[in-house]
Amino acid sequence: MPIDPAVAIGAPLPSRTLDWSESDVLLYHLALGASELPYVYERDLVVLPTFAMVIPTLRDTQAPVLRMPGIDVDLVSALHGRQELVMHKPLPPNGSAVATSRVADVYDKGSAAIIVTETECEYFTSRISIFVKGEGGFGGERGPSTKAEPPDRAPDHEIVARTWPEQALLYRLLGDRNPLHVDPGFAAMAGFPRPILHGLCTYGVVCKAVIDSVLGGEVNRVVSYSTRFAGVVFPGETLRTQVWADRDTLTLTTTVPERDNAPALSDTVIRTT
Repeated sequence: MPIDPAVAIGAPLPSRTLDWSESDVLLYHLALGASELPYVYERDLVVLPTFAMVIPTLRDTQAPVLRMPGIDVDLVSALHGRQELVMHKPLPPNGSAVATSRVADVYDKGSAAIIVTETECEYFTSRISIFVKGEGGFGGERGPSTKAEPPDRAPDHEIVARTWPEQALLYRLLGDRNPLHVDPGFAAMAGFPRPILHGLCTYGVVCKAVIDSVLGGEVNRVVSYSTRFAGVVFPGETLRTQVWADRDTLTLTTTVPERDNAPALSDTVIRTT
């Protein structure tokens, strides 16, 4: 059985020492399309909180695999479904930390399964939900609702961010070598007309746009950031993000105007100081 929840849930994954340098931070910011000096110049360099998402993959040179205790599934059937990030303290431009990981849960969505992994270190906790087509129906729990509907009023902010056609080629140098983002044949097997942008690239682009436009460029104001990857983004498309502000909580929706505002990110919440 590709997924055995009895074995998988709670299973520890290997601990790792994560290390990064300001050069890694600069590459990450450039891969998001940053051009402002605080993001691209080592003097007074700031670090976007979403850099936490690529630290575990920085040295990876192979495509990821989905083999863990009780789990062995084909990468072509998997998509990043949801991402949650909680910041414990700001990331420095150069750093090191020991991270522990585990399979936090496995949910049964009927026609699909959701695999939730959790990674924690002194700087952040990350929970990644992987949607695996064709692996549900094993009788497990469906999992909690993560809906985060925006208020029934006009948004307080609307932000437009543009991606570019070659963006996925640069972003994959951060360690996510999934061929879905570069190989047209692999993308076709996964059901897409062409390679798609990394979900975590969209995640980072939107976070930067909100920090720059709503939080005055103060990267350390982000306490947590959660979202559901509601649809794909093709490199070169535009991201339109609407923001509803309520004290320390920002609720977001992100769509693609070129495709009749097709959803990109939904149920998105950023909590701030």
